[in-house]
Amino acid sequence: MNMHPRDTEDDSQKALRLLADWAVSADPAAKADLAAKLAELLPGADYPALSRDYPEDFRAGPNYRASLPDLQNGPASLIKGSKQQIQHVGISNFRLPIRFHTRDAGDLTLETSVTGTVSLEAEKKGINMSRIMRSFYAHAEKTFSFDVVSSALDSYKDDLESFDARIQMRFSYPGRVESLRSGLKGFQYYDIALELIEHKGVRKRIMHLDYVYSSTCPCSLELSEHARQYRNQLATPHSQRSVARISVELIGPERLWFEDLIDMCRKAVPTETQVMVKREDEQAFAELNAANPIFVEDAARLFFEQLNADPRIGDFRIVASHQESLHSHDAVSILTEGPTFATDSLDPKLFTTLFHVG
Repeated sequence: MNMHPRDTEDDSQKALRLLADWAVSADPAAKADLAAKLAELLPGADYPALSRDYPEDFRAGPNYRASLPDLQNGPASLIKGSKQQIQHVGISNFRLPIRFHTRDAGDLTLETSVTGTVSLEAEKKGINMSRIMRSFYAHAEKTFSFDVVSSALDSYKDDLESFDARIQMRFSYPGRVESLRSGLKGFQYYDIALELIEHKGVRKRIMHLDYVYSSTCPCSLELSEHARQYRNQLATPHSQRSVARISVELIGPERLWFEDLIDMCRKAVPTETQVMVKREDEQAFAELNAANPIFVEDAARLFFEQLNADPRIGDFRIVASHQESLHSHDAVSILTEGPTFATDSLDPKLFTTLFHVG
């Protein structure tokens, strides 16, 4: 049998041209897979030969940027797992300074943690998450209002072609409070979160506040007084640092200030933990607790009474945790009004997040 050597150089050139034509329309995943296979054909060789020097003078022009692979916006064939709609996908805890108005017409710039998410249709591979940040940064220089956040949500919702979206902003808000008797003043810091949610074309504005207070057990107070009265025995009732997470839907045109919601909590449960304390303040705080002993059920209903009476508040939820000094466990309660916060299931770690340290 006569064997004729093949013109390997000509064949390789034809193969390269064929690959180049194929690469024009091939998806990025297929090209990456082929690159790996080509590397296997050249054992011991560096394929491709890569520079190890950072190209400081390189500039990415429009044509180069257009050539960059974008797997997140690839075809549905690249989807891994079930082709299902994802309710929320995005980024959490990107931080930036945001300027807020105060009720007394002042301004505060606070470090704010932002979470931004959108819905993802079943036939879409993914989203370009950096677009959420870019959209938010475009509005970040403006003083906060829900109108500003609404504009940011519009921007990235349109940019990512999504039907539902959410923005949440978390920060620590300083409020100056006065001691009970000495006249000293100090700053109390309140964990606050704001949400703008769009679901099925309906937008809701939500405010969350963690309110920290002292709770004196009514039963323990009465038992202590019983020991004093019947046995001349000194006894002290147990009390503990307690936390209520108040979540309210904001409705109507009138603004609900952060300070307004804090004032409602103080009116409901006046035993807020103190900042600046001298001996007369400590005595006053003991008297204030004795005048307002509460079980966790009482706390939830007292908060409910205040929130339910304000026309600026629609649906709301109260989650209270009394972290007892008597027991090794906490006493907790949840009270909701309206469908917004109603749920059959709870986050397994919900109550562990209601723990505040100094």
